[in-house]
Amino acid sequence: MVDTSQIKTDLPQNIDIQAKSRLLVSYAARPVVFSQCAGIFHFPDENNLTDTAVLFLSPWGMEELCTRKLQRIMAERLSDVGIASLRFDYPGTGDSLDPDGSDAGAEVWIQSVVDAAQTLQASSGCRKLVVIAQGLGCIMACEALTKAGKIDALVMMAPVVSGRNYLRETAMWSSMIDDGLGLPADQRLKDPGSIAGLLMPAGVADAIKKINLLKLETILSFDCLFVTRPERIAEDDLLKHFKALDAKADAIAFAGYDALVSSPTQSIIPDGLVENIVSWVKERSEPCADGPIHADQPQNAVLTGPGFTETPVQFGERGRLFGVVCEPLGQPRGANVVFLNSAYDRHSGWGRLTARMARDLAKEGITSLRFDGANIADSPPLPGVPQQVLYEEAQNIDVIEAVDFMQSRGKRPVIAAGRCSGAFVAFSSALADERIRGAIVVNADCFRWEKGRSVEDSLDHKPRSFGEYRERMLNRGTFTRILKGEVDLPSAAINIGKAVGKQIGVRTARLFRSHNEFGRSVYAAFDTLKAQKTKVALLYSENDAGLDHFNYYFDVSGRGLKAYPNVSFAIMPNADHNLSPEHARKIYLDKVRELALAAD
Repeated sequence: MVDTSQIKTDLPQNIDIQAKSRLLVSYAARPVVFSQCAGIFHFPDENNLTDTAVLFLSPWGMEELCTRKLQRIMAERLSDVGIASLRFDYPGTGDSLDPDGSDAGAEVWIQSVVDAAQTLQASSGCRKLVVIAQGLGCIMACEALTKAGKIDALVMMAPVVSGRNYLRETAMWSSMIDDGLGLPADQRLKDPGSIAGLLMPAGVADAIKKINLLKLETILSFDCLFVTRPERIAEDDLLKHFKALDAKADAIAFAGYDALVSSPTQSIIPDGLVENIVSWVKERSEPCADGPIHADQPQNAVLTGPGFTETPVQFGERGRLFGVVCEPLGQPRGANVVFLNSAYDRHSGWGRLTARMARDLAKEGITSLRFDGANIADSPPLPGVPQQVLYEEAQNIDVIEAVDFMQSRGKRPVIAAGRCSGAFVAFSSALADERIRGAIVVNADCFRWEKGRSVEDSLDHKPRSFGEYRERMLNRGTFTRILKGEVDLPSAAINIGKAVGKQIGVRTARLFRSHNEFGRSVYAAFDTLKAQKTKVALLYSENDAGLDHFNYYFDVSGRGLKAYPNVSFAIMPNADHNLSPEHARKIYLDKVRELALAAD
Protein backbone atom coordinates (compact mmCIF):
# COMPACT_ATOMS: atom_id res chain seq x y z
CA MET A 1 0.00 0.00 0.00
CA VAL A 2 1.24 3.49 -0.82
CA ASP A 3 2.32 5.57 2.18
CA THR A 4 -0.37 8.24 2.25
CA SER A 5 1.76 10.39 4.54
CA GLN A 6 3.85 11.26 1.48
CA ILE A 7 0.94 13.00 -0.22
CA LYS A 8 1.35 16.76 -0.33
CA THR A 9 -1.67 17.96 1.56
CA ASP A 10 -2.77 20.55 4.06
CA LEU A 11 -4.33 17.83 6.23
CA PRO A 12 -2.81 16.98 9.60
CA GLN A 13 -0.44 14.08 8.96
CA ASN A 14 -1.76 12.21 12.02
CA ILE A 15 -5.26 11.83 10.55
CA ASP A 16 -6.67 8.49 11.73
CA ILE A 17 -8.94 7.13 9.03
CA GLN A 18 -9.68 4.08 11.18
CA ALA A 19 -11.10 6.22 14.00
CA LYS A 20 -14.51 5.23 15.29
CA SER A 21 -16.55 8.15 14.08
CA ARG A 22 -20.12 8.59 12.97
CA LEU A 23 -18.69 10.50 10.04
CA LEU A 24 -16.77 7.49 8.76
CA VAL A 25 -18.53 4.15 8.94
CA SER A 26 -20.12 3.92 12.36
CA TYR A 27 -22.56 1.22 11.37
CA ALA A 28 -22.39 -1.67 8.95
CA ALA A 29 -23.64 -0.98 5.45
CA ARG A 30 -23.37 -3.43 2.60
CA PRO A 31 -24.02 -3.26 -1.13
CA VAL A 32 -26.71 -5.73 -2.19
CA VAL A 33 -28.17 -7.04 -5.42
CA PHE A 34 -31.70 -8.31 -6.04
CA SER A 35 -33.87 -8.75 -9.13
CA GLN A 36 -31.31 -7.04 -11.41
CA CYS A 37 -31.25 -4.01 -9.08
CA ALA A 38 -28.34 -2.58 -7.11
CA GLY A 39 -28.84 -1.25 -3.61
CA ILE A 40 -27.26 -0.60 -0.21
CA PHE A 41 -28.53 -2.21 3.00
CA HIS A 42 -27.89 -0.34 6.25
CA PHE A 43 -27.69 -2.48 9.39
CA PRO A 44 -29.30 -1.13 12.58
CA ASP A 45 -27.30 -0.32 15.69
CA GLU A 46 -27.76 -3.48 17.76
CA ASN A 47 -27.59 -1.49 20.99
CA ASN A 48 -30.84 0.24 20.02
CA LEU A 49 -32.44 -2.50 17.95
CA THR A 50 -36.08 -2.01 16.95
CA ASP A 51 -38.70 -4.04 15.10
CA THR A 52 -38.82 -1.56 12.19
CA ALA A 53 -37.07 -1.16 8.83
CA VAL A 54 -37.29 1.61 6.22
CA LEU A 55 -37.46 1.26 2.46
CA PHE A 56 -36.39 4.35 0.51
CA LEU A 57 -38.11 5.03 -2.81
CA SER A 58 -36.20 7.58 -4.84
CA PRO A 59 -37.39 10.47 -6.96
CA TRP A 60 -36.41 10.65 -10.61
CA GLY A 61 -33.85 12.54 -12.65
CA MET A 62 -32.29 15.74 -11.35
CA GLU A 63 -34.17 15.39 -8.07
CA GLU A 64 -32.61 11.97 -7.52
CA LEU A 65 -29.10 13.25 -8.31
CA CYS A 66 -29.51 16.02 -5.74
CA THR A 67 -30.98 13.81 -2.99
CA ARG A 68 -28.67 10.78 -3.16
CA LYS A 69 -26.57 12.13 -0.30
CA LEU A 70 -29.71 13.06 1.68
CA GLN A 71 -30.88 9.44 1.55
CA ARG A 72 -27.52 8.20 2.78
CA ILE A 73 -27.50 10.65 5.70
CA MET A 74 -31.07 9.73 6.63
CA ALA A 75 -30.16 6.03 6.53
CA GLU A 76 -27.20 6.71 8.84
CA ARG A 77 -29.44 8.47 11.36
CA LEU A 78 -32.01 5.68 11.22
CA SER A 79 -29.23 3.19 11.87
CA ASP A 80 -28.27 5.20 14.97
CA VAL A 81 -31.72 4.65 16.45
CA GLY A 82 -31.83 0.94 15.65
CA ILE A 83 -33.70 0.99 12.34
CA ALA A 84 -32.44 -0.93 9.30
CA SER A 85 -32.97 0.47 5.81
CA LEU A 86 -32.54 -0.26 2.13
CA ARG A 87 -31.84 2.16 -0.72
CA PHE A 88 -31.86 0.99 -4.33
CA ASP A 89 -31.98 2.04 -7.99
CA TYR A 90 -35.01 1.31 -10.16
CA PRO A 91 -34.33 -0.87 -13.24
CA GLY A 92 -32.52 1.12 -15.92
CA THR A 93 -31.37 3.81 -13.47
CA GLY A 94 -28.13 4.34 -11.55
CA ASP A 95 -26.23 1.08 -11.14
CA SER A 96 -29.15 -1.28 -11.84
CA LEU A 97 -29.33 -3.23 -15.07
CA ASP A 98 -31.41 -2.04 -17.98
CA PRO A 99 -34.61 -4.10 -18.33
CA ASP A 100 -35.12 -6.21 -21.43
CA GLY A 101 -36.55 -3.95 -24.10
CA SER A 102 -35.87 -0.22 -24.11
CA ASP A 103 -39.55 0.60 -23.55
CA ALA A 104 -40.19 -1.57 -20.51
CA GLY A 105 -43.32 -0.38 -18.77
CA ALA A 106 -43.88 0.92 -15.26
CA GLU A 107 -44.74 -2.60 -14.10
CA VAL A 108 -40.99 -3.35 -14.09
CA TRP A 109 -40.35 -0.47 -11.68
CA ILE A 110 -43.36 -1.40 -9.56
CA GLN A 111 -42.20 -5.00 -9.30
CA SER A 112 -38.73 -3.80 -8.26
CA VAL A 113 -40.37 -1.97 -5.33
CA VAL A 114 -42.15 -5.16 -4.25
CA ASP A 115 -38.89 -7.12 -4.56
CA ALA A 116 -37.03 -4.45 -2.59
CA ALA A 117 -39.55 -4.65 0.25
CA GLN A 118 -39.20 -8.43 0.38
CA THR A 119 -35.39 -8.15 0.35
CA LEU A 120 -35.47 -5.64 3.19
CA GLN A 121 -37.81 -7.76 5.28
CA ALA A 122 -35.66 -10.86 4.76
CA SER A 123 -32.40 -8.99 5.48
CA SER A 124 -33.63 -7.13 8.57
CA GLY A 125 -36.18 -9.55 10.01
CA CYS A 126 -38.36 -6.51 10.65
CA ARG A 127 -41.93 -6.77 11.85
CA LYS A 128 -42.86 -3.28 10.65
CA LEU A 129 -42.13 -1.75 7.26
CA VAL A 130 -41.97 2.02 6.80
CA VAL A 131 -41.55 3.60 3.36
CA ILE A 132 -39.85 6.96 2.87
CA ALA A 133 -40.66 8.12 -0.66
CA GLN A 134 -39.89 11.33 -2.49
CA GLY A 135 -41.24 12.80 -5.72
CA LEU A 136 -42.02 10.09 -8.23
CA GLY A 137 -41.19 7.51 -5.55
CA CYS A 138 -44.50 8.43 -3.89
CA ILE A 139 -46.41 7.16 -6.92
CA MET A 140 -44.29 3.99 -6.88
CA ALA A 141 -45.14 3.48 -3.20
CA CYS A 142 -48.86 3.86 -3.77
CA GLU A 143 -48.93 1.66 -6.87
CA ALA A 144 -46.74 -1.12 -5.48
CA LEU A 145 -47.38 -1.26 -1.75
CA THR A 146 -50.28 0.75 -0.35
CA LYS A 147 -52.87 -0.92 -2.56
CA ALA A 148 -51.64 -4.29 -1.36
CA GLY A 149 -51.67 -3.23 2.30
CA LYS A 150 -48.00 -4.14 2.71
CA ILE A 151 -46.70 -1.18 4.72
CA ASP A 152 -47.14 0.06 8.28
CA ALA A 153 -46.28 3.74 7.76
CA LEU A 154 -45.50 6.05 4.85
CA VAL A 155 -43.53 9.28 4.51
CA MET A 156 -44.41 11.30 1.39
CA MET A 157 -41.76 13.93 0.60
CA ALA A 158 -42.72 16.48 -2.09
CA PRO A 159 -45.13 13.89 -3.53
CA VAL A 160 -46.04 13.70 -7.19
CA VAL A 161 -49.84 13.89 -7.21
CA SER A 162 -50.72 14.01 -10.91
CA GLY A 163 -48.43 12.16 -13.29
CA ARG A 164 -49.54 14.31 -16.21
CA ASN A 165 -48.69 17.54 -14.39
CA TYR A 166 -45.41 16.04 -13.21
CA LEU A 167 -44.30 15.33 -16.77
CA ARG A 168 -45.07 18.94 -17.72
CA GLU A 169 -43.09 20.26 -14.75
CA THR A 170 -40.19 17.95 -15.59
CA ALA A 171 -40.14 19.24 -19.17
CA MET A 172 -39.88 22.83 -17.89
CA TRP A 173 -37.17 21.90 -15.40
CA SER A 174 -35.28 20.05 -18.13
CA SER A 175 -35.45 23.11 -20.38
CA MET A 176 -33.96 25.29 -17.62
CA ILE A 177 -31.09 22.83 -17.13
CA ASP A 178 -30.43 22.69 -20.87
CA ASP A 179 -30.46 26.49 -21.04
CA GLY A 180 -27.85 26.58 -18.30
CA LEU A 181 -25.68 24.13 -20.21
CA GLY A 182 -26.12 26.11 -23.42
CA LEU A 183 -27.46 23.11 -25.34
CA PRO A 184 -28.77 23.78 -28.86
CA ALA A 185 -32.20 22.45 -29.78
CA ASP A 186 -30.87 19.37 -31.58
CA GLN A 187 -28.99 18.19 -28.46
CA ARG A 188 -31.92 18.40 -26.04
CA LEU A 189 -33.87 15.35 -24.90
CA LYS A 190 -37.52 15.85 -25.78
CA ASP A 191 -38.93 12.51 -24.63
CA PRO A 192 -41.54 12.79 -21.83
CA GLY A 193 -39.96 12.67 -18.38
CA SER A 194 -36.40 13.03 -19.63
CA ILE A 195 -34.10 15.41 -17.75
CA ALA A 196 -30.41 15.99 -16.99
CA GLY A 197 -29.32 13.56 -19.69
CA LEU A 198 -31.54 10.81 -18.26
CA LEU A 199 -34.05 9.23 -20.62
CA MET A 200 -37.22 8.02 -18.90
CA PRO A 201 -38.45 4.77 -20.49
CA ALA A 202 -41.44 5.51 -22.72
CA GLY A 203 -43.50 2.82 -21.02
CA VAL A 204 -42.87 4.37 -17.60
CA ALA A 205 -43.75 7.87 -18.81
CA ASP A 206 -46.92 6.60 -20.48
CA ALA A 207 -48.06 4.83 -17.30
CA ILE A 208 -47.24 7.78 -15.03
CA LYS A 209 -49.26 10.13 -17.22
CA LYS A 210 -52.39 8.15 -16.38
CA ILE A 211 -51.91 8.18 -12.58
CA ASN A 212 -53.51 10.69 -10.23
CA LEU A 213 -53.25 9.90 -6.53
CA LEU A 214 -56.36 11.97 -5.83
CA LYS A 215 -58.26 9.09 -7.45
CA LEU A 216 -56.83 6.54 -5.02
CA GLU A 217 -59.68 4.61 -3.37
CA THR A 218 -57.86 2.08 -1.20
CA ILE A 219 -58.54 2.34 2.54
CA LEU A 220 -55.26 3.46 4.12
CA SER A 221 -55.23 2.22 7.70
CA PHE A 222 -51.70 3.35 8.56
CA ASP A 223 -49.79 6.42 9.72
CA CYS A 224 -48.63 8.84 7.07
CA LEU A 225 -46.35 11.89 7.20
CA PHE A 226 -46.61 14.46 4.41
CA VAL A 227 -43.55 16.65 3.84
CA THR A 228 -45.02 19.36 1.66
CA ARG A 229 -43.61 22.29 -0.28
CA PRO A 230 -45.01 25.78 0.28
CA GLU A 231 -47.87 26.86 -1.98
CA ARG A 232 -48.30 23.42 -3.54
CA ILE A 233 -52.08 23.14 -3.42
CA ALA A 234 -52.10 19.64 -4.94
CA GLU A 235 -49.98 18.31 -2.06
CA ASP A 236 -52.39 19.80 0.48
CA ASP A 237 -55.30 18.25 -1.42
CA LEU A 238 -53.58 14.86 -1.33
CA LEU A 239 -53.15 15.14 2.43
CA LYS A 240 -56.91 15.74 2.79
CA HIS A 241 -57.64 12.83 0.44
CA PHE A 242 -55.49 10.45 2.49
CA LYS A 243 -57.29 11.50 5.66
CA ALA A 244 -60.58 10.76 3.93
CA LEU A 245 -59.24 7.26 3.25
CA ASP A 246 -58.67 6.72 6.99
CA ALA A 247 -54.92 7.40 6.94
CA LYS A 248 -53.61 8.90 10.18
CA ALA A 249 -51.89 11.73 8.36
CA ASP A 250 -49.60 14.42 9.75
CA ALA A 251 -47.82 17.17 7.81
CA ILE A 252 -44.63 19.20 8.12
CA ALA A 253 -43.05 21.74 5.78
CA PHE A 254 -40.32 20.65 3.37
CA ALA A 255 -37.93 23.34 4.60
CA GLY A 256 -35.06 23.96 2.19
CA TYR A 257 -36.47 22.02 -0.77
CA ASP A 258 -35.30 24.49 -3.43
CA ALA A 259 -31.77 24.64 -1.98
CA LEU A 260 -31.69 20.84 -1.83
CA VAL A 261 -32.52 20.27 -5.51
CA SER A 262 -30.75 23.29 -7.03
CA SER A 263 -27.91 21.12 -8.37
CA PRO A 264 -25.86 18.15 -7.08
CA THR A 265 -22.86 20.46 -6.68
CA GLN A 266 -24.61 23.13 -4.62
CA SER A 267 -27.25 21.02 -2.86
CA ILE A 268 -27.77 21.93 0.81
CA ILE A 269 -28.90 19.14 3.15
CA PRO A 270 -31.84 20.20 5.40
CA ASP A 271 -30.50 18.74 8.65
CA GLY A 272 -33.50 19.76 10.73
CA LEU A 273 -35.86 18.00 8.36
CA VAL A 274 -33.78 14.82 8.55
CA GLU A 275 -34.09 14.81 12.34
CA ASN A 276 -37.85 15.42 12.19
CA ILE A 277 -38.43 12.51 9.81
CA VAL A 278 -36.17 10.14 11.75
CA SER A 279 -37.95 11.06 15.00
CA TRP A 280 -41.35 10.44 13.41
CA VAL A 281 -40.28 6.98 12.23
CA LYS A 282 -38.63 6.16 15.56
CA GLU A 283 -41.86 7.01 17.43
CA ARG A 284 -43.63 4.29 15.45
CA SER A 285 -41.07 1.58 16.19
CA GLU A 286 -40.82 -0.73 19.18
CA PRO A 287 -37.66 -1.96 20.92
CA CYS A 288 -36.73 -5.59 20.43
CA ALA A 289 -36.74 -6.71 24.04
CA ASP A 290 -35.96 -10.32 23.12
CA GLY A 291 -32.68 -9.43 21.37
CA PRO A 292 -31.70 -9.29 17.71
CA ILE A 293 -34.28 -10.44 15.20
CA HIS A 294 -33.29 -13.41 13.06
CA ALA A 295 -32.55 -12.24 9.56
CA ASP A 296 -30.83 -13.46 6.42
CA GLN A 297 -27.51 -11.75 5.79
CA PRO A 298 -27.83 -9.61 2.65
CA GLN A 299 -25.80 -11.03 -0.19
CA ASN A 300 -23.59 -8.94 -2.44
CA ALA A 301 -24.22 -10.85 -5.65
CA VAL A 302 -23.15 -10.01 -9.20
CA LEU A 303 -25.26 -8.34 -11.86
CA THR A 304 -24.73 -9.83 -15.32
CA GLY A 305 -25.55 -7.83 -18.42
CA PRO A 306 -24.82 -8.25 -22.13
CA GLY A 307 -21.03 -8.63 -22.28
CA PHE A 308 -20.26 -7.53 -18.71
CA THR A 309 -20.65 -8.30 -15.02
CA GLU A 310 -20.95 -5.73 -12.25
CA THR A 311 -20.22 -6.17 -8.57
CA PRO A 312 -21.24 -3.42 -6.12
CA VAL A 313 -18.33 -3.10 -3.68
CA GLN A 314 -17.09 -1.26 -0.63
CA PHE A 315 -13.38 -0.84 0.00
CA GLY A 316 -10.77 1.31 1.70
CA GLU A 317 -10.17 1.54 5.44
CA ARG A 318 -13.15 -0.09 7.20
CA GLY A 319 -15.01 -0.27 3.89
CA ARG A 320 -15.65 3.48 3.81
CA LEU A 321 -15.91 3.89 0.02
CA PHE A 322 -18.76 2.55 -2.14
CA GLY A 323 -18.65 1.79 -5.84
CA VAL A 324 -19.06 -0.75 -8.63
CA VAL A 325 -16.51 -2.96 -10.39
CA CYS A 326 -17.47 -3.59 -14.02
CA GLU A 327 -15.70 -6.53 -15.67
CA PRO A 328 -15.77 -8.31 -19.03
CA LEU A 329 -17.33 -11.74 -19.34
CA GLY A 330 -14.22 -12.92 -21.16
CA GLN A 331 -10.49 -12.45 -20.67
CA PRO A 332 -9.58 -8.94 -19.43
CA ARG A 333 -7.10 -6.80 -21.32
CA GLY A 334 -5.55 -3.38 -20.93
CA ALA A 335 -5.31 -1.30 -17.79
CA ASN A 336 -7.96 -1.06 -15.11
CA VAL A 337 -9.83 2.25 -15.30
CA VAL A 338 -10.74 4.19 -12.15
CA PHE A 339 -13.59 6.64 -12.84
CA LEU A 340 -13.85 9.66 -10.52
CA ASN A 341 -16.86 11.75 -9.49
CA SER A 342 -17.68 14.92 -11.36
CA ALA A 343 -18.24 17.33 -8.47
CA TYR A 344 -21.00 15.75 -6.31
CA ASP A 345 -22.61 13.67 -9.06
CA ARG A 346 -23.05 10.05 -7.96
CA HIS A 347 -20.65 7.51 -9.48
CA SER A 348 -23.04 6.40 -12.25
CA GLY A 349 -22.46 9.88 -13.69
CA TRP A 350 -24.45 12.73 -15.21
CA GLY A 351 -26.95 11.11 -17.54
CA ARG A 352 -25.50 7.71 -16.44
CA LEU A 353 -22.47 8.54 -18.57
CA THR A 354 -19.98 6.69 -16.36
CA ALA A 355 -22.11 3.56 -15.98
CA ARG A 356 -22.64 3.40 -19.74
CA MET A 357 -18.94 3.93 -20.48
CA ALA A 358 -17.92 1.25 -17.98
CA ARG A 359 -20.23 -1.30 -19.58
CA ASP A 360 -19.09 -0.42 -23.10
CA LEU A 361 -15.45 -0.80 -22.05
CA ALA A 362 -16.15 -4.16 -20.39
CA LYS A 363 -17.60 -5.45 -23.65
CA GLU A 364 -14.14 -4.78 -25.11
CA GLY A 365 -12.31 -6.51 -22.27
CA ILE A 366 -11.48 -3.50 -20.07
CA THR A 367 -12.23 -3.59 -16.32
CA SER A 368 -13.20 -0.45 -14.42
CA LEU A 369 -14.13 0.84 -10.98
CA ARG A 370 -16.51 3.75 -10.53
CA PHE A 371 -16.91 4.94 -6.96
CA ASP A 372 -17.98 7.80 -4.73
CA GLY A 373 -15.24 9.69 -2.94
CA ALA A 374 -15.59 10.61 0.72
CA ASN A 375 -18.66 12.76 1.45
CA ILE A 376 -20.03 12.29 -2.06
CA ALA A 377 -23.33 10.45 -2.61
CA ASP A 378 -23.00 6.96 -1.04
CA SER A 379 -19.63 7.35 0.73
CA PRO A 380 -19.51 8.96 4.21
CA PRO A 381 -17.10 11.81 5.07
CA LEU A 382 -13.51 11.37 6.19
CA PRO A 383 -12.90 12.77 9.70
CA GLY A 384 -10.74 15.88 9.76
CA VAL A 385 -11.55 16.86 6.18
CA PRO A 386 -13.71 19.93 5.42
CA GLN A 387 -17.30 19.24 4.40
CA GLN A 388 -16.53 20.92 1.06
CA VAL A 389 -14.34 18.18 -0.41
CA LEU A 390 -14.03 19.47 -3.97
CA TYR A 391 -10.42 20.29 -4.85
CA GLU A 392 -9.24 19.07 -1.45
CA GLU A 393 -5.95 17.19 -1.73
CA ALA A 394 -7.42 14.61 0.66
CA GLN A 395 -9.34 13.28 -2.36
CA ASN A 396 -6.04 11.73 -3.42
CA ILE A 397 -6.36 9.38 -0.43
CA ASP A 398 -9.62 8.04 -1.88
CA VAL A 399 -7.97 7.40 -5.25
CA ILE A 400 -4.94 5.72 -3.69
CA GLU A 401 -7.24 3.36 -1.79
CA ALA A 402 -9.12 2.69 -5.02
CA VAL A 403 -5.84 1.76 -6.71
CA ASP A 404 -4.95 -0.47 -3.75
CA PHE A 405 -8.30 -2.20 -4.09
CA MET A 406 -8.06 -2.77 -7.83
CA GLN A 407 -4.50 -4.07 -7.58
CA SER A 408 -5.58 -6.46 -4.83
CA ARG A 409 -7.82 -8.03 -7.48
CA GLY A 410 -4.96 -8.46 -9.96
CA LYS A 411 -1.73 -6.68 -10.78
CA ARG A 412 -2.84 -4.78 -13.85
CA PRO A 413 -1.85 -1.18 -14.62
CA VAL A 414 -4.29 1.55 -13.60
CA ILE A 415 -5.42 4.73 -15.32
CA ALA A 416 -7.69 7.43 -13.87
CA ALA A 417 -10.45 9.30 -15.70
CA GLY A 418 -12.62 12.21 -14.66
CA ARG A 419 -14.56 15.24 -15.83
CA CYS A 420 -14.73 18.71 -14.23
CA SER A 421 -13.48 18.40 -10.62
CA GLY A 422 -12.93 14.70 -11.32
CA ALA A 423 -10.46 15.73 -14.02
CA PHE A 424 -8.55 17.72 -11.40
CA VAL A 425 -8.48 14.66 -9.11
CA ALA A 426 -7.33 12.39 -11.97
CA PHE A 427 -4.46 14.78 -12.69
CA SER A 428 -3.43 15.33 -9.05
CA SER A 429 -3.72 11.65 -8.07
CA ALA A 430 -1.45 10.69 -10.98
CA LEU A 431 1.11 13.00 -9.36
CA ALA A 432 0.55 11.42 -5.94
CA ASP A 433 0.69 7.76 -7.04
CA GLU A 434 3.06 6.56 -9.76
CA ARG A 435 1.03 3.36 -10.15
CA ILE A 436 -1.45 5.46 -12.13
CA ARG A 437 -0.01 5.13 -15.62
CA GLY A 438 -2.42 7.44 -17.38
CA ALA A 439 -4.95 10.20 -16.73
CA ILE A 440 -7.87 11.28 -18.92
CA VAL A 441 -8.56 14.88 -17.90
CA VAL A 442 -11.86 16.22 -19.27
CA ASN A 443 -12.94 19.86 -18.96
CA ALA A 444 -10.62 20.57 -16.06
CA ASP A 445 -11.14 23.97 -14.45
CA CYS A 446 -7.47 24.06 -13.47
CA PHE A 447 -4.42 21.85 -12.89
CA ARG A 448 -3.52 23.15 -9.43
CA TRP A 449 -5.83 24.76 -6.90
CA GLU A 450 -4.75 28.20 -5.77
CA LYS A 451 -4.52 28.57 -1.99
CA GLY A 452 -7.25 30.81 -0.63
CA ARG A 453 -9.51 30.34 -3.63
CA SER A 454 -13.07 29.60 -2.51
CA VAL A 455 -14.79 26.63 -4.13
CA GLU A 456 -18.20 28.09 -3.31
CA ASP A 457 -17.39 31.45 -4.90
CA SER A 458 -16.05 29.69 -7.98
CA LEU A 459 -19.29 27.76 -8.34
CA ASP A 460 -21.56 30.74 -7.64
CA HIS A 461 -19.83 33.26 -9.87
CA LYS A 462 -18.31 31.23 -12.66
CA PRO A 463 -18.57 33.21 -15.92
CA ARG A 464 -18.58 31.41 -19.26
CA SER A 465 -15.46 31.41 -21.40
CA PHE A 466 -14.87 34.40 -23.66
CA GLY A 467 -15.28 32.12 -26.69
CA GLU A 468 -18.73 31.04 -25.56
CA TYR A 469 -19.91 34.61 -24.99
CA ARG A 470 -18.69 35.54 -28.46
CA GLU A 471 -20.45 32.54 -30.00
CA ARG A 472 -23.71 33.26 -28.17
CA MET A 473 -23.73 36.90 -29.23
CA LEU A 474 -23.55 35.76 -32.86
CA ASN A 475 -26.45 33.37 -32.32
CA ARG A 476 -29.76 34.61 -33.68
CA GLY A 477 -31.60 32.89 -30.85
CA THR A 478 -29.80 35.09 -28.34
CA PHE A 479 -31.20 38.25 -29.94
CA THR A 480 -34.69 36.71 -29.92
CA ARG A 481 -34.40 35.98 -26.19
CA ILE A 482 -33.17 39.53 -25.53
CA LEU A 483 -36.19 40.96 -27.35
CA LYS A 484 -38.49 38.72 -25.28
CA GLY A 485 -36.87 39.93 -22.06
CA GLU A 486 -35.55 36.44 -21.25
CA VAL A 487 -31.93 37.59 -20.79
CA ASP A 488 -30.70 39.40 -17.68
CA LEU A 489 -28.80 42.09 -19.58
CA PRO A 490 -27.06 43.75 -16.59
CA SER A 491 -25.70 40.41 -15.34
CA ALA A 492 -24.74 39.36 -18.86
CA ALA A 493 -22.89 42.65 -19.40
CA ILE A 494 -20.98 42.22 -16.14
CA ASN A 495 -19.96 38.66 -17.01
CA ILE A 496 -18.95 39.62 -20.56
CA GLY A 497 -16.90 42.45 -19.10
CA LYS A 498 -15.21 40.00 -16.75
CA ALA A 499 -14.46 37.65 -19.64
CA VAL A 500 -13.03 40.45 -21.80
CA GLY A 501 -11.01 41.80 -18.88
CA LYS A 502 -9.73 38.33 -18.17
CA GLN A 503 -8.63 37.92 -21.78
CA ILE A 504 -6.70 41.20 -21.67
CA GLY A 505 -5.22 40.34 -18.29
CA VAL A 506 -4.22 36.88 -19.48
CA ARG A 507 -2.30 38.21 -22.47
CA THR A 508 -0.32 40.51 -20.20
CA ALA A 509 0.18 37.96 -17.44
CA ARG A 510 1.46 35.29 -19.85
CA LEU A 511 4.74 37.15 -19.91
CA PHE A 512 5.20 36.23 -16.24
CA ARG A 513 3.37 32.89 -16.00
CA SER A 514 6.50 30.85 -15.25
CA HIS A 515 7.93 33.43 -12.86
CA ASN A 516 5.38 33.22 -10.04
CA GLU A 517 4.98 30.45 -7.49
CA PHE A 518 1.63 29.20 -8.76
CA GLY A 519 2.73 29.14 -12.39
CA ARG A 520 5.88 27.25 -11.50
CA SER A 521 3.77 24.67 -9.64
CA VAL A 522 1.69 24.03 -12.79
CA TYR A 523 4.74 23.47 -14.98
CA ALA A 524 6.41 21.41 -12.25
CA ALA A 525 3.38 19.11 -12.20
CA PHE A 526 3.64 18.52 -15.94
CA ASP A 527 7.41 18.01 -15.61
CA THR A 528 6.81 15.37 -12.92
CA LEU A 529 4.28 13.46 -15.04
CA LYS A 530 6.69 13.61 -17.97
CA ALA A 531 9.49 12.18 -15.81
CA GLN A 532 7.13 9.45 -14.56
CA LYS A 533 6.20 8.68 -18.19
CA THR A 534 2.55 9.06 -17.24
CA LYS A 535 0.28 9.48 -20.25
CA VAL A 536 -2.07 12.45 -19.96
CA ALA A 537 -4.99 13.09 -22.32
CA LEU A 538 -6.49 16.58 -22.06
CA LEU A 539 -9.99 16.89 -23.53
CA TYR A 540 -12.03 20.08 -23.60
CA SER A 541 -15.47 20.87 -24.90
CA GLU A 542 -15.43 23.69 -27.40
CA ASN A 543 -15.52 27.00 -25.48
CA ASP A 544 -15.40 25.28 -22.08
CA ALA A 545 -14.52 27.71 -19.29
CA GLY A 546 -11.51 25.56 -18.37
CA LEU A 547 -9.89 26.43 -21.70
CA ASP A 548 -9.03 29.88 -20.37
CA HIS A 549 -6.78 28.25 -17.75
CA PHE A 550 -5.29 25.84 -20.29
CA ASN A 551 -4.64 28.57 -22.87
CA TYR A 552 -2.95 30.72 -20.25
CA TYR A 553 -0.27 28.09 -19.62
CA PHE A 554 -0.04 26.31 -22.97
CA ASP A 555 -1.36 28.83 -25.50
CA VAL A 556 -4.26 28.41 -27.90
CA SER A 557 -4.34 24.99 -29.60
CA GLY A 558 -1.82 23.66 -27.08
CA ARG A 559 1.31 24.99 -28.73
CA GLY A 560 3.03 25.04 -25.36
CA LEU A 561 2.68 21.27 -24.95
CA LYS A 562 5.54 20.51 -27.35
CA ALA A 563 7.82 20.01 -24.37
CA TYR A 564 5.54 17.23 -23.09
CA PRO A 565 5.38 14.28 -25.50
CA ASN A 566 3.41 12.29 -22.91
CA VAL A 567 0.50 14.78 -23.12
CA SER A 568 -2.17 14.91 -25.83
CA PHE A 569 -4.76 17.64 -26.32
CA ALA A 570 -8.06 17.69 -28.20
CA ILE A 571 -11.15 19.85 -28.52
CA MET A 572 -14.61 18.25 -28.62
CA PRO A 573 -16.62 20.39 -31.05
CA ASN A 574 -20.21 21.43 -30.38
CA ALA A 575 -20.19 19.96 -26.87
CA ASP A 576 -21.17 21.29 -23.46
CA HIS A 577 -19.35 20.95 -20.14
CA ASN A 578 -21.34 17.83 -19.17
CA LEU A 579 -20.80 16.04 -22.52
CA SER A 580 -24.50 15.84 -23.36
CA PRO A 581 -24.20 14.99 -27.09
CA GLU A 582 -23.34 11.42 -28.04
CA HIS A 583 -20.41 12.43 -30.25
CA ALA A 584 -18.66 14.04 -27.26
CA ARG A 585 -19.26 10.97 -25.11
CA LYS A 586 -17.78 8.81 -27.86
CA ILE A 587 -14.63 10.96 -27.98
CA TYR A 588 -14.25 10.50 -24.23
CA LEU A 589 -14.86 6.76 -24.46
CA ASP A 590 -12.39 6.36 -27.33
CA LYS A 591 -9.66 8.18 -25.42
CA VAL A 592 -10.18 6.07 -22.28
CA ARG A 593 -10.02 2.91 -24.38
CA GLU A 594 -6.88 4.14 -26.14
CA LEU A 595 -4.98 4.86 -22.92
CA ALA A 596 -6.20 1.67 -21.22
CA LEU A 597 -4.95 -0.52 -24.04
CA ALA A 598 -1.69 1.43 -24.41
CA ALA A 599 -0.89 0.99 -20.70
CA ASP A 600 -1.14 -2.81 -20.78
